[in-house]
Amino acid sequence: MGYPSTSEFDFAPATRIVFGAGRIGRLGELARQYRATRVLVVTDPGIVRAGHLARAEESLRSAGLWHAVFDRVVENPTTQTVDDCLALARQSRIDFLVGLGGGSSMDTAKGCNFLLSNGGRMEDYWGVGKASRPMLPLIAVPTTTGTGSECQSFALIAQSETHVKMACGDVKAAAKVALLDPDLALSQPPAVAAATGMDALSHAVESAVTIRRNPISQLFSREAFRLCVRGIRRASVDPKDVSARGDVLLGAALGGLAIENSMLGAAHAAANPLSARFGVAHGQAIGLMLPAVVRFNAQDPEARKIYQQLALQAGLVEAGRNGSSGAVALADFLTQFRRQAGLPRSLAAVSVQPLDLQPLADDAARQWTAGFNPRPVTAADFVDLYRSAMESGD
Repeated sequence: MGYPSTSEFDFAPATRIVFGAGRIGRLGELARQYRATRVLVVTDPGIVRAGHLARAEESLRSAGLWHAVFDRVVENPTTQTVDDCLALARQSRIDFLVGLGGGSSMDTAKGCNFLLSNGGRMEDYWGVGKASRPMLPLIAVPTTTGTGSECQSFALIAQSETHVKMACGDVKAAAKVALLDPDLALSQPPAVAAATGMDALSHAVESAVTIRRNPISQLFSREAFRLCVRGIRRASVDPKDVSARGDVLLGAALGGLAIENSMLGAAHAAANPLSARFGVAHGQAIGLMLPAVVRFNAQDPEARKIYQQLALQAGLVEAGRNGSSGAVALADFLTQFRRQAGLPRSLAAVSVQPLDLQPLADDAARQWTAGFNPRPVTAADFVDLYRSAMESGD
């Protein structure tokens, strides 16, 4: 399988992965290993209600660590969310961060870390490598099976006024430890598990074909996809299957590592404007756009070969079938999962009108990830992709 001529890479994993049921009990011990004394736990009200915060606090107290809690994270965190978290961090004179929850909690913790350690505003860090000073250690504890934020150095923060999502990345922002405890994922509401599961699948599928893919990212993409498909299938039969949740949780983390080494493509570029303009949850927006993007990218010979490999290893097609069958089977599988998971089936279902397609496409074409897609994608192409999603009804 070929790699682009630009596939040179520098692989230096920044995040230690600790995986296993019940591992939340090691949070305090791990924090002490990184010399924590005053900890800020960043989380959301749902995590508090689920009892996960109490377990984290018990572990921190057992390790003799003082801690404060910021529990006002919202979905798609904004610059205001980060500013509110920053105020508590400064007041508490913290020297360590824990992001406990979904991607929003981890992004908020990273955003707070940028400002606490380097000053300024989130807009100052929009892009890559703009933090000039060291940052505080962070442990990321995902409670949803999807975002992979625990293994990424990016914080996705929306501007409060415009709702434009800013990708703020720096290797110093990466978590020191990703603490993966499948027990924590059992409390996910079905709608959250569906949306984050689609997000995890998308990270594996998109990172596999970008123009920045390389041998290392391919390892992570392929194993992330295999684990996510296996886990999602088993979890759909028994939502309380800890092993199945563990598969998706680990697959999501590997997907995050794939993104770190490969980036994403047109599906994420198309999804972000749907979240910004219409408030569509990220996983739902991805579910609407990813099948169409797979079909679009399958016209590229190398992308088509990679889709075939993904489909083969996940058992979506049989060996010996022609290369086009894998891409078709992959797009069909993603569409079927979207339907079975109860995610929106068309753009019309999330109140998008035909007159909205051009403004959405213009926004999508300006997204950073569009530039990493295996096929060049223009605003006109995005109009066609959105139109396909507008007309789809499964």
